[in-house]
Amino acid sequence: MTTNIAIACQGGGSHTAFTAGVLEHLFENWDDEHELVGISGTSGGAFNALAAWYGLVTGDEAKAAALVNSIWKDLAAKEYSDKLANAWFQTYQRLQNAGFPVAQISPYQNPGSELGKEKIAEILERHIEFDDIPGYCRRTAPELVVGTVDINAGVFDTFVNEDVTVEAVLASAAVPSLFKAVEVDGNLHWDGLFSQNPPVKDLLHQPPDRKPDELWVIQINPQELEGEPKTLEEIADRRNELSGNISLNQELRFVEQVNQWIDDGKLSPDDFSQPEIHRIQMGKRYDYSTKTDRSPEFIDELLDRGRSQAAAFLTQRDSS
Repeated sequence: MTTNIAIACQGGGSHTAFTAGVLEHLFENWDDEHELVGISGTSGGAFNALAAWYGLVTGDEAKAAALVNSIWKDLAAKEYSDKLANAWFQTYQRLQNAGFPVAQISPYQNPGSELGKEKIAEILERHIEFDDIPGYCRRTAPELVVGTVDINAGVFDTFVNEDVTVEAVLASAAVPSLFKAVEVDGNLHWDGLFSQNPPVKDLLHQPPDRKPDELWVIQINPQELEGEPKTLEEIADRRNELSGNISLNQELRFVEQVNQWIDDGKLSPDDFSQPEIHRIQMGKRYDYSTKTDRSPEFIDELLDRGRSQAAAFLTQRDSS
């Protein structure tokens, strides 16, 4: 019997290279007993969700694994000028988090902001034929969901399947302090980290034969913390982790509540999904400032950690 799987990829800047490593290992070890029925992502997680989905619908699991890796290899700062800019920004972020008085520059006053956005778009379009996406949105294809915030309407927003454009993906990653808002369908959008991080609800609204049996959440932000954050840097780190997890935990608690109502006979399993929830976590805490670190060494470290955590997850799951 085939097990339907949905995967939700949390956002978190460069840290989501970890997710690419997770997906790479999962797809390299995929078998016919599992079917991916949906994948969602926010911010950097949207890059991964899109790459995995596109690799699957245009090829197979091997292509999906290769594509998520290739995109992050291209996003890494390899050129000399890019390395200098990356190193400078890391220093700036650390000074800011430590409470030093540093100049605050709006992305609307920083020409480098648009250059950064254009580079991301160029890399995505190098690997993804966005104009072809609607043609691959068949009933048997996994659901693709990208999360953003509509800052004009003041609501969460998701782009699903054929509505996923390069602008939608850029909007999902448009951190307000770094990038200008991205216009999509007449409204301005910001980073989806403020909303569903990552989207879950859309993954569950599937036809009866496509409802997920399991939901695998690839979680970037640490859930728990021992001790008390006291320095400004520690406080900034924990605030960021909590803000990234609040919406996720709210959605997962609602899923668990629906599962309980189904078990209690209050809801029909024919009308609602009842997935088991599994989390694949990074297992290591990194400073908030490193969420913008694109050094090749750091990206490789995160990819390796993703592969090892995915291997541990599969081993544990198969033994339970």
